Parts: sequence; C-alpha cells; structure tokens
Amino acid sequence: MADFDVLVIGAGPGGYVAAIKAAQHGKKTAIIEREHLGGICLNWGCIPTKALLKSAEVLQTLKHAKAYGIQAGEAKADFPAVMARSREVAKGMAGGIAFLMKKNKITVIDGTAVLAGGLAGGLAGDKAGAHTVSVTQADGATKTVSAAAVIIATGHRTRSFPNLPIDGDRVMSYRHALALTEQPKSVLCVGAGAIGMEFGYFWNALGTTVTVVEALDRVLPNEDHEVSALVEKSFTKAGVTVKTATKVEKLEVSKKGVTVHLEKGGERESITVDRVLVAVGFLANTDGLALDKVGVALDERGFIQVDANQLTSVPGIYAIGDVAGKQLLAHKASFEGEAAVGHICGHPQPVDYAQIPGCTYCQPQVASLGLTEKKAKDQGRTLKIGRFQFLASGKAKAIGHPEGFVKLIFDAEFDQLIGAHLVGFDATELLGELSVALKLESTATELMTTIHAHPTLSEAIMEAAADALGVCVHQ
Repeated sequence: MADFDVLVIGAGPGGYVAAIKAAQHGKKTAIIEREHLGGICLNWGCIPTKALLKSAEVLQTLKHAKAYGIQAGEAKADFPAVMARSREVAKGMAGGIAFLMKKNKITVIDGTAVLAGGLAGGLAGDKAGAHTVSVTQADGATKTVSAAAVIIATGHRTRSFPNLPIDGDRVMSYRHALALTEQPKSVLCVGAGAIGMEFGYFWNALGTTVTVVEALDRVLPNEDHEVSALVEKSFTKAGVTVKTATKVEKLEVSKKGVTVHLEKGGERESITVDRVLVAVGFLANTDGLALDKVGVALDERGFIQVDANQLTSVPGIYAIGDVAGKQLLAHKASFEGEAAVGHICGHPQPVDYAQIPGCTYCQPQVASLGLTEKKAKDQGRTLKIGRFQFLASGKAKAIGHPEGFVKLIFDAEFDQLIGAHLVGFDATELLGELSVALKLESTATELMTTIHAHPTLSEAIMEAAADALGVCVHQ
C-alpha cells in the first residue's frame, strides 16, 4: 500500500491549495517543499512586492499631502525599513501556511524531491499503481515515500540569457531585487511586463532614476493597446525613461555599475546604471525531478504537458501552476490545484482559462479579463465597446486619482461581455464584479441596469456598459 493517497511536490499557491483540497476530501496527504512554505508567491513574489508597492504609494501620498489640505512636512523613504517590512509581511504569510498544513493534518516533508518510479497498488482505477518519490533532506539524508497520486507544483525560475548574465548583484532577478538593503541610484529594467513595471514604479517613487526597456512596441504588451498607452504616458510623466521596440545587445559589468548597450531600428546607444533588473524569460522548474525516468512529457518550451484535468502523460501524475505553462499566475495555479484534486476524487472540474484575470500593481494599476479588442476582432466578432474615464467619476476626483478608465468589450450579436480592461488607482480591486459577470455571461444591459452605490469607483463599470449601448449619462 502507498504511504499517502496524494503527494504534492512544491508548496506554492498551487501546491498548498491542492494539498488542502485533497485533505478536505479525506485523502491522506503529504507535501514536499525544499525551501519555504508558500513558494515564490508568498516569499519572493506576489506578497512581498505588493508590500513594497504599498510603501511607494504611501510615500507618494505624503508627498502630495498639500493637495489634500494636509501639511505633512518633507517625506522620504527609509529604504532598509521598507525592505524589512516587505520581508516581515512575507514571513507572516508563510507562517499562516504552516498553520493551515497542521490544521488539515497534512504531512510536511522538507527536502528536494525526485520521482523514483512506480510500485504496485494505489488507488482503485489507477493503472500505474502508486508512485515513489525520493526526498533528499537538508542534512543529506534521503527518504522514500509513495503515493497513489503525485501532483507536481514546482513553479518556475528566471531564465538566463547570454547577453543578460545574472550575477545577483549588479544584474538582478526579481528575487535579488527583493533582498536589496541599499537603494540603487539608477536601475534599468529589461522587460516591461508586470515585473519590470512594478519594480520600475517602486524604485521611481522612492527616487531612483529608472529606465524601462521593452523589445516589443509597447509596455505591458499582453494588455489592451489603450491600457498600455496610458500606463506608458503615466510612467513618462513620473520621470521614468521608457524605451520600446528596443533590444539589449549586451551588458558590461564593472565594480561601479553596468553599461547597457541598446539597439533600436539599427541605431545604437549605451546607458550606464547602478543596477539592471532582468524581468524577461522564465523556465519551468523540472530539473532534477527525473521526469524522463517515469515518462512525463514536456512541451517544446520545457513545461510539463497536461490535459484538461492537469494529468500528465503518466497516469496518476499531475502538474499544476507555472511548471505546467500557460499563464504564470498564482490564482491560476490554485485553481489548477483544485482541478487536479477534483479529477483524483472523481469529480473533474477543468479550469476555464478564458476566465483568468491578470493584474499589474504599479500605479495606475492595470486589471484585465477576457479578450482584448484586437483579439476579439481577430476572431471576426462584431463588437460593442464601452469606455468610461475616471476623470468623470466623482469618487475618483474626490480621492485625487482621476487618471485611467474602464473599457468593456461586448459581443454585439449577443450583448455579452467578452473582455474587460481597467487602468487606474486600485483598479485591480474592481475586477471581481467583472469576473462574476464574465462567468455568468452577463450582458451590457444587465451591467448597466445593476444599481451601483454612489459615489464609488465601481460606478465606472455601470457607466462603461451604458456607453457601449450609447446611453451613458455622465460622459
């Protein structure tokens, strides 16, 4: 007989959620983690970066206190204290995961896991029987455990490029950036996706000279083009130098800084900065798992291939989260964990990837869901598009943040919501309503006739729906 019903490798937001769900279904469950409960998200990603961004927001608010009728004196950042707060927030969240493991009677095994083959037995209907996993612990000792079902949730890591050699000091990944104790005087962010833009916003708000370089023709290239344009305008106004359609040819690292050689349209220039953040390229953490030994197939990018139920090419072995590709998002990983456990327990509930929201937490924040205007048009759909500027929102004006807008995209044939794109102060907090609306196949008419409290930022959603129908009152 197997030691466990379900064995999860990796305790990030995919892995620990999968373990808890399995335990809630009465499965004897264990989770293996080589570093920190909570994974990258809680320890070196989502949570600590949001703590940093909040510090930046507070500093900006204090600097503009006079606009609110408040005399606050000169405000400045204590960089080591800001970074220490971020680490404390992360530490507290990780402690909460340890509590949840204990509460749900999940066995936590510290160490590095390697798939070690199969054994006879396992859950009824599991043709491969149980799977064995070898765990190397911190002291070098090894132990072998077996389970009827194994869920791989090992995440991803920053990819290294020959022209962007990460040394952890002058040339950093996001993880190195979160461990800084001294504020850089100047930073160049390679990549204008969520990571590059969030760190760029943070450093700029604290007074660092920031340059953002993006190889594609706009910042946040996965977002709607109107959203990208507004964010770039906002960053430029704040003093960030943004260079799009620009490639980094090479870096020259010295004790004093980094000289970055850039190329755009055949023209070249060089910029010398204190540090460089590499925020492009990611690899699945599959090394050392011995996937080939048991026959787990990878796709052309090195991510684990899975079906709609997160099942790999080997019966009884599942993969979830970043290691399984698609969107590299914590909430996507959590729902994939639930999907894998659902299949194990006999009630499949595949993830609907069209329903997964995306957020970028710089200010103005960006929140998106469903199709962009371009993608919807590429599908040949006839559209109704509604927009509402926060400049026309009483609440946005009252709180001093009239920048940004809500853009809603509807299929004209059915009046159905198929995309939502928001940019503005705390825009990510407005996305929940639209996530429900998209899931329930809501129409522009339904959103317009849903009574929203006044004054709230969420009224912009109602107004944008009305605009799509040509009957907006306040714009």
